[in-house]
Amino acid sequence: MNSLPQERHPAVARFRSFRWQLALRLAVLVTGTTAGVLVAGGWLLSRQVERSIDALHEVEQAELGKIIGGVDSLAVDELERRIRQDADSDLGLYYIQVHDTDGRVLFQSGNLGGFQLPDLSGREQHETMRLPGLGTVRVSEYRGGSWHIQIASPLVLARQVLADYASVGMLILGGVALLSIVVGWAFARITLRPVGAIRETALRIRGDNLGERIPVPSGRDELAALAVLLNRMFDRLESSFSQARRFTADASHELRTPLTLIRLNAEKLRPRLAADAEGSAALGDLLDSVVRLQRIVESLLFLARAESGSIASRLQHVRTSAVVAEMVEDAIALCEDRGAHFLVRTSDDEPARCEPTLVRQLLLNLVSNAVRVSPSGGTVVLESCVREGVWSLRVTDEGPGLPPEQLQRIFERFVRYEVDAGAAATAETEERNRGHGLGLAICKSIAGLHGGSIAAENRADRAGLTVEARWPVDGPLV
Repeated sequence: MNSLPQERHPAVARFRSFRWQLALRLAVLVTGTTAGVLVAGGWLLSRQVERSIDALHEVEQAELGKIIGGVDSLAVDELERRIRQDADSDLGLYYIQVHDTDGRVLFQSGNLGGFQLPDLSGREQHETMRLPGLGTVRVSEYRGGSWHIQIASPLVLARQVLADYASVGMLILGGVALLSIVVGWAFARITLRPVGAIRETALRIRGDNLGERIPVPSGRDELAALAVLLNRMFDRLESSFSQARRFTADASHELRTPLTLIRLNAEKLRPRLAADAEGSAALGDLLDSVVRLQRIVESLLFLARAESGSIASRLQHVRTSAVVAEMVEDAIALCEDRGAHFLVRTSDDEPARCEPTLVRQLLLNLVSNAVRVSPSGGTVVLESCVREGVWSLRVTDEGPGLPPEQLQRIFERFVRYEVDAGAAATAETEERNRGHGLGLAICKSIAGLHGGSIAAENRADRAGLTVEARWPVDGPLV
């Protein structure tokens, strides 16, 4: 059984913290914004490259227009001669093609290699297209009279520039992502520092420390309002706890004297009712009820003192086997009185710090509950061991066990460790199975006073229940 709470791996818990979530969100926001800016910059760069090429095409078209001279009746040979004579230097920079309105090609620069530029009549003046043998080019077409002048530029260099821009952009994006995580962590740490202070203070406020309050940050922001709200809530909780504890303690204390007087006066009636069997039996029931009420009152007083932190318990350095040995004789007597067997197993004799009287009370309460539900001839087993600095005390019975939904509730006040005795149960069996429902609540308080916990689970090998209390061997009382 592992009744102590299981902590998540520190690294997992750290990355699941709100501080890391805030840092990561900030990093994602900054990185996403940077990526958006880089993408937009790449798109603008691409558009600017196309506009620059279009501007160069317009300049070249103006020169070719002057060369042709706006004459529509030039022969093809004369057209080619003029272009090659006056624009020879530009024929290696651009793909140049001239066709008439019927689409008949009248001139092509030699670098086209026989490939024909598509006619853009009825389409956009400037288009980017991929042509077989030429690759991706930017084509511009200018119409003047009967001449259609087409100028195209390869986009190999422009694409390379954009590819280099993308590579540099990825490096920038990676650097921004790493830097934003570091900056985001520092930002989240500084921003959430007041929240951490509120959390630490709130964790220190427990049932025995309800007077502490959260320091209110300076200013009138949301954190200050939250601190004020929490302090008001703790004020109400402290008032409610104080009233409940005061009522429990006062009521229990005030009941002790009347119950003692009732018991003493009832005892005085025993000689007078010795000859009256019916009266003597009624008196016996009365005394049993008084004893039961006294036990409940004493238990309530103990719980009230435990919750208020007023139990004057002092840790002592003891041996675990010695603490267990002190209660074995009483445990055997309890079991023999109910027709059960008691078996103790101590696998370790380790030094531990505890309050022996409280530990003895815890063990006797656990054994008493186990005996109450065990069948005649059954065995109650107490196991004591120390593993990895934790002292484990386990009490196992051979009773019917409990439904899963009741395994946690049995440690609440006035929740009894009930058994299903069946239709054949006798009045004696039912009577001995009765409890006041405070024993396990006291055990929980004792385990908590030692900085530990207590839990129950049904046995896996057979019917029965195992209750285990665990706490650090060197832990202080809390």
